[in-house]
Amino acid sequence: MADDWGEDATRRAKAALISTEAPNAARVIDFLYGGQNNFEADRKAGRALATAAPVVAAVSPAVRAFEQRVLRFLVTEVGVRQFLDIGFGLPLVGATHEVAQSLAPECRIVYVDDDPMVLSHARALLRSAPGGAVGYVDAHLHDPGEIVAGAKETLDFSQPVAVMLLFTLAYITDAAEAATVVSSLMAAAPPGSYAVIFHLASDMDPAIADAVRKWNELMPEQRIALRSRREVATFTAGLDPVAPGLVPVSEWRPAPGDPSFDSAVPVYASVARKQ
Repeated sequence: MADDWGEDATRRAKAALISTEAPNAARVIDFLYGGQNNFEADRKAGRALATAAPVVAAVSPAVRAFEQRVLRFLVTEVGVRQFLDIGFGLPLVGATHEVAQSLAPECRIVYVDDDPMVLSHARALLRSAPGGAVGYVDAHLHDPGEIVAGAKETLDFSQPVAVMLLFTLAYITDAAEAATVVSSLMAAAPPGSYAVIFHLASDMDPAIADAVRKWNELMPEQRIALRSRREVATFTAGLDPVAPGLVPVSEWRPAPGDPSFDSAVPVYASVARKQ
């Protein structure tokens, strides 16, 4: 996809809003994931989160290992070739298209975000393997119709799509709205499609609540919510859970060589299929 900032006034205006002086959610997560696309304000925020809840250090390796496992499952076990990755964050080694296309080069991936820095880095750095496709949609999580309309430029919605909502739903602080977003996205997808979710848990490690309070204090315009297992389960109501169902992220089909943890990482993970 062409990336001509000079001819898109809206994107130029959004880029002008990028600040390196205040922490940004995507850059803080990049720091916690061990990435390089962050600034001192982001690193300071990340260290504050880890101080508030030491378990934060376990979240990154646990969720990244889950992402790798679930992509292998989708591509090699159930034959999915299309992926809609919503709120994907700053590019890291092992991104969705890299893993999926390493297993099946014909895979087609659409990344969705509304953070101008995220989209700028993605367009500059993320390239498809020959035979596949990688597209980008500048859309807000609260507008599933816009997301689907943009994704249809790259994906064929008559064929199964894996809708990836990795951490993303935490940004919708109203649980009913979050459930509506998932149901709207899955309503647009055909039978045989999958919803993939992970979400910070409110009922596993009390310390994580301290980290979330610190996050919301540092980034009030990018607030996040914790949710219980029961609340997260509502997001895939009406879909068929893939075994082992909704479980702590490190317990979803663990693989040899995955990182190990002294206790459960406070993140729920779920994969569910549309019949």
